[in-house]
Amino acid sequence: MISAHEALERLREGNRRFRDDGTSSEALTDRARRREVAEGQEPFAIILGCSDSRVPAEIVFDQGLGDLFVIRVAGNIVAPSQIGSVEFAVEQFSTRLVVVLGHSQCGAITATVEQLKRPLPDQSKHLRSIVDRVRPSVEPLLATNLRDRPDELIHEAGRANIRMSVNQLRHGSEILEHLIRHDGLLIVGAEYSLETGRVDFFDL
Repeated sequence: MISAHEALERLREGNRRFRDDGTSSEALTDRARRREVAEGQEPFAIILGCSDSRVPAEIVFDQGLGDLFVIRVAGNIVAPSQIGSVEFAVEQFSTRLVVVLGHSQCGAITATVEQLKRPLPDQSKHLRSIVDRVRPSVEPLLATNLRDRPDELIHEAGRANIRMSVNQLRHGSEILEHLIRHDGLLIVGAEYSLETGRVDFFDL
């Protein structure tokens, strides 16, 4: 088991390689690696990320097979199934770093802002279930002057949504709370820039 801080540094280094076009993951997806991970896995980090096709965690962190336990859902929201998946990974694999990975220009954030400004009565209940989980992080911002600055609003709402998901993981599970207090579990937020490829870690 590697520590949360060592795992975080691995992710930072991997993202630097990705940004510099110096990726090394080919060696981590070859036949030998496939055979190795077929016997078992030891992911060093858990990534709760957005389903957006432009933000595949293994690629933006330059990691290979078996390195990351990835959970993806639109808007990187936290629902019971996501909490359960994180609990499973931390207990099964002794992984001690959880990263909530959002990104710039997130469609789930934009959809929530639009729904709050102009409610759509015919919106599907399934999409609404995502919007309703993002809503608490967006609503307070609409009461500020950001309401009239759409680009800044989306940026700040995305960050707020990441922080909310981090907080829900930190305080929504007795198992995770115990591991944070007693066994070195670290849950952090991060935002991937579609424009630069950089991952900015925050809320450490």
